[in-house]
Amino acid sequence: MEHLFAPWRMAYVSGVDLVTGCIFCAAAAGGPETLTLLRGERVFALLNRYPYTSGHLMVAPVPHVGDLSGLDGPTIAEMMVMAQRLVGVLRDVYAPHGFNLGLNLGESAGAGVVDHVHLHLVPRWRGDTNFMSVSAGLRVLPEDLTDTYGRLRSALEGGHA
Repeated sequence: MEHLFAPWRMAYVSGVDLVTGCIFCAAAAGGPETLTLLRGERVFALLNRYPYTSGHLMVAPVPHVGDLSGLDGPTIAEMMVMAQRLVGVLRDVYAPHGFNLGLNLGESAGAGVVDHVHLHLVPRWRGDTNFMSVSAGLRVLPEDLTDTYGRLRSALEGGHA
């Protein structure tokens, strides 16, 4: 798996975007290099390339929909069922003390991608909020994305949750 993610590491450091257009549409159509972990009928889950914590996932609908009101009931239901499964997997693999789940709708609400709805799942541990992100604008992650992807794929393939 190492070779799949190496270009993304340099892009993260250099600020170069390797995906043009919507990252969620690219991920819905792509392979493992998109960090897509799980696919459903209407939604899919992928790792966040710029995570707040190890295991930071996102669940998004396959169609390019920019507002929650544009999603039908079955899609919203599948998003929540997938989130429920992934919380179980994250709990088994990382043993976090809690989770933040949320939708950032609109740029002023913190959405990095404003035109494709997505649900964030962020594992949390006591004491994980520290001065680094506030004072230095940095995030400290104890695990590389390649390792996170491998651990979660193994758990999903092994039937966890």
